Amino acid sequence: MANSGLWVGILTALTALGASYITARATLRAAQAQARTTTTAEALREQRERRRSAYREVMSCAHAFNAVTWQIDDVDAARDRESKDRLLTQMYEHIGPAIGDMNRAMHEVRLDGPAEVSDAADHVRKMAWCVQPLLKALIGDDSPERRDEYDVAYRDFREAYVTFIGVARGALEVKDVDR
Repeated sequence: MANSGLWVGILTALTALGASYITARATLRAAQAQARTTTTAEALREQRERRRSAYREVMSCAHAFNAVTWQIDDVDAARDRESKDRLLTQMYEHIGPAIGDMNRAMHEVRLDGPAEVSDAADHVRKMAWCVQPLLKALIGDDSPERRDEYDVAYRDFREAYVTFIGVARGALEVKDVDR
């Protein structure tokens, strides 16, 4: 009898040790999975905030560019050619730095991506470049053709900007992983 009691004790101890080992491994795996999930979630949150900041900077620069181009209404309201040319020259002097700021902001988006948003930001920048020489061409020129070219280029810029906003918004949306 003493032998069977000893064996029961040994088996009970081994069972307890085995259960403890299994529990410890499961707890370790769960802790590792939780750590990976937390790290991934934090990295995604940081990436999203970096992207949001870069996209906002492009939008801010595009708005500054627009603030210059909207002065065309003042040009239209000017009574004489000299006043128009003075206003157009001022616009032209301000549009270059606005495009320079847009270039810098676009490169930030290029770093943070994704590629689709980077391409859309680059397209906005290229469309702004197209407006600049057409603005300069308006200085000293009253022809409706020049103004029409400028207006078309501005509308193309505006369309590229609206497209950028949509693509950027889509890149920032949080996807539902349960679906």
